[in-house]
Amino acid sequence: MLVFNNARVIPARLFGKRAGVYSQLPSRSTIGEHLSGTVEVLLTRELQHDVWEALVRPGRKLPVGERIIFGKGELQAEILSRGELGIRTLRFASRDQEAAQGHLERLGHVPLPPYIEREDEPSDRERYQTVFAKNPGAVAAPTAGLHFSQEVLDRIHKKGIETCELTLDVGLGTFQPIHSETLEEHKIHAESYTIPHETAAKITAAHAAGRTVLAIGTTVVRALEDSAQRAEKEAWNKLLEAGRSEAKIFITPGHIFRVADALLTNFHLPRSTLLALVCAFARREHVLNAYQHAVHAGYRFYSYGDCMLIR
Repeated sequence: MLVFNNARVIPARLFGKRAGVYSQLPSRSTIGEHLSGTVEVLLTRELQHDVWEALVRPGRKLPVGERIIFGKGELQAEILSRGELGIRTLRFASRDQEAAQGHLERLGHVPLPPYIEREDEPSDRERYQTVFAKNPGAVAAPTAGLHFSQEVLDRIHKKGIETCELTLDVGLGTFQPIHSETLEEHKIHAESYTIPHETAAKITAAHAAGRTVLAIGTTVVRALEDSAQRAEKEAWNKLLEAGRSEAKIFITPGHIFRVADALLTNFHLPRSTLLALVCAFARREHVLNAYQHAVHAGYRFYSYGDCMLIR
């Protein structure tokens, strides 16, 4: 049973101008007089309609109440609160007839990883997606899924291998590096996920029949294991709980995996939560041996790199 993350990457990177702290924004005719200072905003998680958690640069210079103008003034954002490591909560609002979400889609840029040393291009809106991407909300691609073309999926189905999908909106919980000296001190960020009832039923049946549940990527593992942990704590007598929830689980060595039997994953960055998860899944010494081989053999790492199957 192959389990895919069908999250779709949104154009989550925005560039705006500071507008200062005002009780009300100036009229459109005077907006140009107040714009100063370029601001970069990376949306990381939608908290509620038009309210987003985001990384903002330069964050230190932007107090609560500061407003940012995007485009030609048709979209604005107000900083509602400040968090750690540059995280801010922003409320977006349209200043014309179009909805704020429409402006975000049009003005936003694809948030390519920093090691891809070029600006995003229009083609990245489709290229930096899996072929099964459906549900928008991720700010990074679930990279293990990039290894699958439609041809590969067709061959898998012809072999009689069953597949299913869930959605985890890839955000800070996946790509925020570990800044603490120990794993125990790291505070992982929550990521929203949805497990459809059909998917939960398929995985439960495969698990009961002793068939291998192969997670395509660490984001799938995080969603499955968080759901299984919640089901166990609530004594629901279920393997998984279908529906929408927030993944707050931090998988480190010593974790007992309840659902995922095998994992297809890329080679990850040092000091990342993803590497910690892989070490938990395959044991640290085995993973380090695999990474040593990958380095010596010249494997490509990260988003568009090579992958490995762990079982």
